[in-house]
Amino acid sequence: MTSYGATLHSIGHSTHSIEAFIDLLEEKQITAIADVRSTPYSRRQPQFNRDTLKRSLSDHGIAYVFLGYELGGRGSGWSAQMEHGRVSYRCIAESPAFREGLRRVRAGSERMRLSLMCTEREPLRCHRGILISRYLEAQAVQVSHIHADGRLETHQEAEQRLLRLTGLYEPDLFRTEDEVLAEAYARQEA
Repeated sequence: MTSYGATLHSIGHSTHSIEAFIDLLEEKQITAIADVRSTPYSRRQPQFNRDTLKRSLSDHGIAYVFLGYELGGRGSGWSAQMEHGRVSYRCIAESPAFREGLRRVRAGSERMRLSLMCTEREPLRCHRGILISRYLEAQAVQVSHIHADGRLETHQEAEQRLLRLTGLYEPDLFRTEDEVLAEAYARQEA
């Protein structure tokens, strides 16, 4: 059983109005947002463009930091290597920038009630759920995902859901639980 130190949240801005988004954050008492989008802009949801969002959050006493360079799903520099025509999350996770981003998130989560933020509503369809949260949990940081309806789901619960979604929920006689979960993550990433 993992012994947890810090705790943090994750949320996708999705198609929320800025008011509904801030209501979700305030309901969960979030005091800081770490924006992990590689490109912090949206044509369809301009209320979530970096500067606009930062001002809106500030008006409600919520701090904002951009960590898309370190923790973005498109990687940076050499970490953006492609495998089979897609950015490799494994390469991103091995990069010094990613490790530094995780360090900053861990440090921030010890001082504030922090939430990672990306675009996708569903954490299992987003790198914040299948890349960042996975590595934070391995470092004894408990992650809870805030869903659009305000429901919280621990990352451990999300992993169980991932196993069901990928058809790997049944026990495997020849592989460890970690090996089966690694396959589920690989399938979801693809």
